[in-house]
Amino acid sequence: MSDFVEQCRAEWKRLGVPDPLAEEMAADLTSDLEEAEADGISAQELLGSSAFDPRSFARSWAAERGIIPEPPSSRPRRRPSFVLVAFTAVAAIALLLAVALLTTHPQVAVRITRAGSGVAPLHLPSRPGFFVGPGGPPSEQVLQTSAAAPVEWILLILALIALGFAAWLWASWGRSRPPGVAA
Repeated sequence: MSDFVEQCRAEWKRLGVPDPLAEEMAADLTSDLEEAEADGISAQELLGSSAFDPRSFARSWAAERGIIPEPPSSRPRRRPSFVLVAFTAVAAIALLLAVALLTTHPQVAVRITRAGSGVAPLHLPSRPGFFVGPGGPPSEQVLQTSAAAPVEWILLILALIALGFAAWLWASWGRSRPPGVAA
């Protein structure tokens, strides 16, 4: 078993474990193995599958004692939940829809008479503030507007807020750790 302890010492040295700590751990390991042998317990029974991989045993023991950091592969990775992915997708689609509606919405022309006798909607393309009338003071004014524009702007604002919230959730997701995993 001294070969096993020597291989562990070599691994601790490779990992940069200070010599006094490596000697202490080697002494503990040697005494545990000798006690187990005196009690009739084999190294395999004491160490399990680690008895065949001294480098892995040395690395995990040093990590458990906090002498070296745990390898990143031993930490389980959390996957984003379906709800977070779906929320982000819906917010992105709402933003694209709002932008598309704001850039392609149809204009409605409204004719306003001077006397205020009535407002008649026209579906004619015209310029805002275009005056209609034969010379002299204008008698009618044709204005363009979109009845859906306020709804589209509200949708755009809500989509931007939702995407900001989703970005914050994604950022906090990356910083959080699952329960039971040490930082």
